[in-house]
Amino acid sequence: MAEPGSAIRESKKGGSRFVSLNAAPAPAPAFPPRPQGDLAYASAEEIAAAIRATWPTSSADNRWRRSRGARDLLRHLENFPGESWQQRWEASGFNERGHPVADLQSTRKEKSQIGVGTACLFCLRVIQPSLEAFRSNTFLYYGQRFLTAQNDPLLDKFWAAVQDKPVNPVHHGVALFDVTVALTTQGIALGDLTPSAFLHYAWECRRQGLVLGQRGAGSRFPGHLAWQVLHEMGHFPSHGPSTLKAALLTGRLTVEEMVDRYEIRHTGIRQLLIAYLGRRKPELDYSTLDNLSRHLASHFWSTIEDLAPAQPDLRLDIELYQRWRDRVAVRSDGKGARDFDPILRAVRAFYADLQAWAAAEPEQWAIWVAPCPVSDTDVRGYGIRKRRVKERMDDRTRRRQSLLSTLVEHMENRYSHLHALLEQAAAAAGGATIALEGCIYQRLWSRADERRVRLGGNANVRVRDQISGRSINVTAAEDAAFWEWAIVEVLRHSGARIEEALELTHLSIRQYQRPGGEVIALLVIAPSKSDRERVIPMSAELFGVIAAVFRRHTRDGRTIPLLPRYDPHERRSSAPMPFLFQRRIGTNHEVISDTTVVNMLKRRCSELAERHPAFHATDFTPHDFRRLLATDLVNHGLPIHIGAALLGHLNLQTTRGYVAVFNEDIVRHYQGFLDRRRQARPSDEYRPVTDTEWRGFEEHFDHRKVELGGCARPYGTSCQHEHACLRCPMLNINPKMLPRLDEIETDLLARRARAEQEGWLGEIEGIELTLTFLRQKREESQRLARIAPVNLGMPGLRATDAMR
Repeated sequence: MAEPGSAIRESKKGGSRFVSLNAAPAPAPAFPPRPQGDLAYASAEEIAAAIRATWPTSSADNRWRRSRGARDLLRHLENFPGESWQQRWEASGFNERGHPVADLQSTRKEKSQIGVGTACLFCLRVIQPSLEAFRSNTFLYYGQRFLTAQNDPLLDKFWAAVQDKPVNPVHHGVALFDVTVALTTQGIALGDLTPSAFLHYAWECRRQGLVLGQRGAGSRFPGHLAWQVLHEMGHFPSHGPSTLKAALLTGRLTVEEMVDRYEIRHTGIRQLLIAYLGRRKPELDYSTLDNLSRHLASHFWSTIEDLAPAQPDLRLDIELYQRWRDRVAVRSDGKGARDFDPILRAVRAFYADLQAWAAAEPEQWAIWVAPCPVSDTDVRGYGIRKRRVKERMDDRTRRRQSLLSTLVEHMENRYSHLHALLEQAAAAAGGATIALEGCIYQRLWSRADERRVRLGGNANVRVRDQISGRSINVTAAEDAAFWEWAIVEVLRHSGARIEEALELTHLSIRQYQRPGGEVIALLVIAPSKSDRERVIPMSAELFGVIAAVFRRHTRDGRTIPLLPRYDPHERRSSAPMPFLFQRRIGTNHEVISDTTVVNMLKRRCSELAERHPAFHATDFTPHDFRRLLATDLVNHGLPIHIGAALLGHLNLQTTRGYVAVFNEDIVRHYQGFLDRRRQARPSDEYRPVTDTEWRGFEEHFDHRKVELGGCARPYGTSCQHEHACLRCPMLNINPKMLPRLDEIETDLLARRARAEQEGWLGEIEGIELTLTFLRQKREESQRLARIAPVNLGMPGLRATDAMR
């Protein structure tokens, strides 16, 4: 068996959100459970008699098969060293994974017989197998057999509570199996089963891929229903987590634990970081504090210790600082560059805070004060880099706006198809053929479905696609398709952040009655990132989606269950609330997570890529819908401050960062502005142009022509720079005159050399200024020349004006 805590270290190393600090097997009890007495040293015949006495109600043939199978295994174990049957079992190799006892027999009947006998030995506690050994064998109805053998009132009470749960009876048996296997492999009675011991069982099953229905997957935990029942019946502490998932999810780390994640060797720096983060903690939320600890402890000081293990303090030389910058600019896996602006700003703030605090508390902070290695130059380009990010986000929004309708149509069609298929297939008999929208399906019905119905449950509706041959669980697929459609519709119509959408509850729906009697449905967004509540008037489309979610939860007279929601950023669970985006998974109702939504969008975009090549290089994230809505609102005339209020932005600049302006929107809005301005001006300004005015207009442009190009001063104005054209910002250089600029520069250089010889300082200053403007003009002209400007020519009189 794996050592305690191995699953914990593995989960941390893999970055899993499931971390349980208290998962450990139960200690050996002082009085081990022995339902038929201590049989560890009994003879094979004595044990066979105990087996017959323990399960006397079955037929004589079954009693004989159980005792015969147990004797066959015990006679084989007699060939191995040891005094007890447990010692011989461990010496035989059957306590290791991949060694089932059925290998001792050759026929199917004999294999089944020795398997039943082995299960009886486990139930009577003659042998305590490891979890790997137990799950290497297949035991039918082990939970019921173990329940009969133990004669434990507490275990009987647990089984009665499990049967009272309104879930498919198949899950009842699974819950009993989970508990009995945990008791068997740990050698304890139910009274000794602690939350820690059950967590250990769940972790080991997941780590080894031993979850029922998921053999080898290693991606699920068993025991959800069992944990819930044990908590409700008071066996687990009432103040502890009420679900297995809540017990497994990571809790909040202390400041010391945040720093110690990175194994800082310098004791003084470790204590300094702990004290600094403790000082900053009251003003930061948990996720921000966690990121700050990562920047300072991991990206900064842990990297410094890797580069210079003997570094004594925060006083870094230029060479070490540059090496650190080069290292931190690249991701740890070597894939691409890291956005290190947040790291630089965190380090700079760290040094600045130490200097500020040292003045008030020198005894604690003064010894660590040092010059900040992050210079003004390093952070000066942050604005430029932020604009580059804005440009990339705008481009991302533009590319996705044209694809949004395709994605929405695909989600709607997929849900409507599966919904219709579920209705038709549910009414069809096993083996019947169903034709729907050009697809042919066959209704599947198996012995497992019959068993579910026989036990009083409902079998999932399953079909086989006759074209692809793929089997589809229509019940699960239709449910998933509905929630995928619903979350996308809510995100794109409300502009809510993903965590805000998932936190919507039954209480989020309000109504407002206007003075005229009109009732408007409102969606209340709970405080999230900006820590401020806001209200969104619901459109008809958004209201329709919310109503569909309500109908799905409340069909058959049910109410929306009260559930806690775990926030992975703040690492805490909310109070139980009627969350709208919750669904049944197995035996539990769970609030949909943001990771689930992200993965769902990836799958749908991958499906679309088969028919729409644009989706090969483009996918959607939940935040894309927020940016698309912001762009749509502002570009269609909604004032930006109203858009900021709807989106929950405290700063208009944030909203501007979300809005991607399209070229056609610029033209449309500017043309509308011109039309409104013309309507506001006096009508006599739009009288026909006289010949004198037109000649004056043409002469104005003739007077703009100079040697190097043309003057761009406004119409009707004279030259205000005394024709010092090279120094004038209004001069546009003709690209054909670039060689002439080179000649002028050569002449200016010669004049400057003569002035330097003669000591004409005023002349030198004037020539230097002219050279500066000349070079700027040349660079600008060369850039424009690459764009290939188009000569529009001179404007001429229209025919109607000429006739006048």
